[in-house]
Amino acid sequence: MSGGPAVTVSIESTCEKQVQEVALDGTETYVPPLSMSQNLAKLAQRIDFSQGSDSEEDEVEGEPRDREWNKQETEEEEGTVKFQPSLWPWDSVRNNLRSALTEMCVLHDVLSVVKEKKYMALDPVSQDPAANKTPQVFQLISKKKLLGTAAQLLLKGAEKLSKSVAENQENRRQRDFNSELLRLRSQWKLRKVGDKILGDLSYRSAGSLFPHHGTFEVIKNTDIDLDKKTPEDYCPLDVQIPCDLEGSAYIKVSIQKQSPDIGDLGTVSLFRRLPKTKAGTQQWHVKLEAAQNVLLCKEIFAQLSREAVQIKSQIPHIVVKNQIISQPFPGLQLSISLCHSTGEKKNHRASPEKPKPDDHLYVLEHNLHQMMREFHKQQLSSVVMPHPASAPFGHKRMRLAGPMAYDKAEISNLQQNEGLLEKIIKQAKHIFLRSRTARTIDSLASRIEDPQIQAHWSNINDVYESSVKVLITSQGYEQICKSIQLQLNIGVEQIRVVHRDGRVMSQHQVHAVQQLAKVMGWQVLSFSNHVGLGPVESIGNASAVTVASPNGEYAISVRNGPESGCKVLVQFPRSQTKELPKSDVIQDPKWSHLRGPSKEVHWSKMEGRNFVYKMELLMAALTPCP
Repeated sequence: MSGGPAVTVSIESTCEKQVQEVALDGTETYVPPLSMSQNLAKLAQRIDFSQGSDSEEDEVEGEPRDREWNKQETEEEEGTVKFQPSLWPWDSVRNNLRSALTEMCVLHDVLSVVKEKKYMALDPVSQDPAANKTPQVFQLISKKKLLGTAAQLLLKGAEKLSKSVAENQENRRQRDFNSELLRLRSQWKLRKVGDKILGDLSYRSAGSLFPHHGTFEVIKNTDIDLDKKTPEDYCPLDVQIPCDLEGSAYIKVSIQKQSPDIGDLGTVSLFRRLPKTKAGTQQWHVKLEAAQNVLLCKEIFAQLSREAVQIKSQIPHIVVKNQIISQPFPGLQLSISLCHSTGEKKNHRASPEKPKPDDHLYVLEHNLHQMMREFHKQQLSSVVMPHPASAPFGHKRMRLAGPMAYDKAEISNLQQNEGLLEKIIKQAKHIFLRSRTARTIDSLASRIEDPQIQAHWSNINDVYESSVKVLITSQGYEQICKSIQLQLNIGVEQIRVVHRDGRVMSQHQVHAVQQLAKVMGWQVLSFSNHVGLGPVESIGNASAVTVASPNGEYAISVRNGPESGCKVLVQFPRSQTKELPKSDVIQDPKWSHLRGPSKEVHWSKMEGRNFVYKMELLMAALTPCP
């Protein structure tokens, strides 16, 4: 109707319940209907209180509604919105005051209704427990079904994930096993026999003739549980070595006093030396190195035992159990023992005996290993195919013909080679002589304070020969008194002394007095390295020197022997000697200047730090002032 007023039409939804949730099995959960109070609050929220004030304002202005409706229809048809300014300037203020008054009135009414019970009473609505019990049961059942369905889905997903993880771990273990096998193959010799992977620990490829097979087997480590966490030191590869190569072993070489009872031989105290493992080293590598070391020690001991039985010497060598006994010097024995520890519990028990000092010679053990490797190298390189093919096997120089050919003696000399046992006995003799020489020099240096003894060992030595230079000096007088230099060349069975001028230590003091007299201005009257007077020395000869003062009034005589020691005598002029009787024959006073009898000096009571310093003080006291 174009001429009539606009009619506001309200449209409400039907009474159908809204769907809140649709389950996986198609079950629909509806929103419960609103109560009367909730519905009233919802309808109150829809009321527009500003609409009534606008209508009243329009009526006060006196504008007919027909014109407004016509204007609205024309505006809607034209599609334009026109702005109508206020009729007077206080229009906005009046409208705000009116809206504030309306809100205050509504607030007053609400407070009155709430405060005074006569207008409206709020009572709780009683709920029927029977009506709410049934939906709760159904709700719990539906939740249980939904949870069961979700749990089944989660279990299926977990099974799939566990299977995929297990497959990944198995593939990773297979890849790790292959990579470890590749590392093992790069360091050890491997071969495949059937479905097994075997390795070789022996030194046959290096020239060894030891009959032990030295075979180990490579297996896959399957002891770990996939469900548990993988340890840090886990290795997917493991090796199985022979039982006789398990544990650790070493060759013990020691020089001891000769045992009085032969029943004591062969009993060697075994102690386990734990190998030092480097960081990041695999277990199979440590195990294979230890097994190969055991195999090498057994080969060395077998070679030494064979040579000990075959060598014919004045004092036969003894092989008892795991020990070889030899006698390099009278009263001494060289013991070579094979110490093998399998790592069992009985070897780890603490022994009640006190620990014995370690007399193991590590140098000889190292030399044994070096000589065995040289023996392997000789065995590998000595076999040369003959040319021509009809020539005998052996060294190339043994196949020479013509005038340059070797005779039988030269060929026998070429074929004579020292074995490991003979070499190690020579080295043991040299080590014993060297240690005994060092102990003797140290004991002399600590016992004899004057003169000083210094030993300088050469750092470039041979296994059969060493050298030491011995210097005998006087402290503070090194430039005046030349030091005695001795060089000792220590061999296998003898010690050779190389001396420049033939002086010995007992002659050092006499030579020092001679050099000091030249510096102090005294005259050397006599000097002898071999004095025939006085007590006879059991070792060497005594030496003596006599010096006189610059004016010839005083004389000092020094006699020094290897055993008798040092003796100093001072001869005074006759004029200072009151004990001499006056002679009627000698009347000339010039004969009074001759020296009289000698007096011994209490040398131990003289002040000074050494012999040369005391002699310097004595000469200074007897030298006349200028």
